[in-house]
Amino acid sequence: MEFKTFFNHGFYTEYTSDPAAEEGRIESVYDEIEPFSKIIIKGEADPEDILRVHDETHVASVKDEGLYEIAAIAAGCTIEAAKTGINEPSFALVRPPGHHASSGSSWGFCYFNNVAVAIEHLKFQKLIETAFVLDFDMHYGDGTENILGGKSYVSILNPASSDRNSYMKEIKSVVSKVNADIIAISAGFDNHVNDWGGLLYTEDYYEIGQMVKANRKKGVFAALEGGYNHDVIGKNALALMQGLCTD
Repeated sequence: MEFKTFFNHGFYTEYTSDPAAEEGRIESVYDEIEPFSKIIIKGEADPEDILRVHDETHVASVKDEGLYEIAAIAAGCTIEAAKTGINEPSFALVRPPGHHASSGSSWGFCYFNNVAVAIEHLKFQKLIETAFVLDFDMHYGDGTENILGGKSYVSILNPASSDRNSYMKEIKSVVSKVNADIIAISAGFDNHVNDWGGLLYTEDYYEIGQMVKANRKKGVFAALEGGYNHDVIGKNALALMQGLCTD
């Protein structure tokens, strides 16, 4: 089993003092998945891809913070993962994360909405007609909902149960009914038992991957969102991708 991972060594930079940019976090994921993955280095998203999702005032504010380049690279890697995902499961190992970035604002360690930028790119290029977003980060993906929630070609699931069994059943129930050209996974691993949420086990991420694999009609890709325990985040990311790729 080998899957393609889209990455840039610029992500090693501690670009802010927040937990998503902490030293060692991205390295812990890279080291875990590298033996099972073909690492592909990519750069910034085109400005028009970002402006298709975010307004000019927001883009200017990210530039003023000195964070445009790193955020644009994260969006660019996610676009490439999405394009590859049409044909085979792929992973965007990126930071900053994106699902708290709305059209005109952002918070929660996010600047540009990587998944939304990637989906809108696919739609604009006529590579897809429909999309489904599974966001299992412990925090509600308000930015993705803000950008994509009103678009008829996209449906979104943010499972919210605080009971592990109910949480997994909700994902299985909804995913089994999905008939989209692409499934985008906002892969936040902060709901792990040893992370902030304290709900899911590493094997649950494998099972989620298997659920998606069993029910997807066409493409799938995942992009890293949250997850802050360096001892487990890489194992969780690998479990998800193995679930997506293993028969």
